[in-house]
Amino acid sequence: MKVLRKAVMVAVLGCFIGQMSGCASSNLADVWQDPSYKAAPLSKILVIAVRKDAAKRRIWEDAFTNELAKHGMSAISSYSLFADTPPDTDQLISTVRANGFDGIMVVLRRPTETNRYNIQGYTSTEQNVRYSSYWPIYWTYYRDIVHPGYVDSETVDIRSIDLSTTGNNGRLIWSARSRTQEPAAVTDVQDGIVSLVMSELEQRDIIKAKK
Repeated sequence: MKVLRKAVMVAVLGCFIGQMSGCASSNLADVWQDPSYKAAPLSKILVIAVRKDAAKRRIWEDAFTNELAKHGMSAISSYSLFADTPPDTDQLISTVRANGFDGIMVVLRRPTETNRYNIQGYTSTEQNVRYSSYWPIYWTYYRDIVHPGYVDSETVDIRSIDLSTTGNNGRLIWSARSRTQEPAAVTDVQDGIVSLVMSELEQRDIIKAKK
């Protein structure tokens, strides 16, 4: 019984430390790539995070541009060109032409999901020792402890990440949706997602290998 309690305590402590250090679990779903795209890796990308919150927009854009730079690419956050709001279509076209971008990455937040599921109850057996106050003896007895079931929920943060080329009137060449369970902060979400996206794009030769 002591071993079981110790294991539970270690698991709870590990989960708590994980939340403190920002290690929310993320994965990519619905990953798609244009099978006809055979061009050389992109070299200059404009990163656009479609967010009304200026601070969160900057956090997301910088996370991607900083990582793209490690792959030897020239990447620019859209807020450095359009500080107040993300560029509209006309602004985007003129910016691409003026700056020579060959790729545009758009990160868009989707509605959050809440998943509910039932946790089944169970019964455990606890060992106890009772000592006699009159005789130097003791005896062991067992009792059943009922742990009732309950309904738990999980919040899932969802983002879409689309990457388009600017040549030939532009076309979508790669797309995916990210899912992050129980994010504690915006950095918990983007840290995991950025690394997943970079790994995918590198494996598919859309961006250069990391230096």
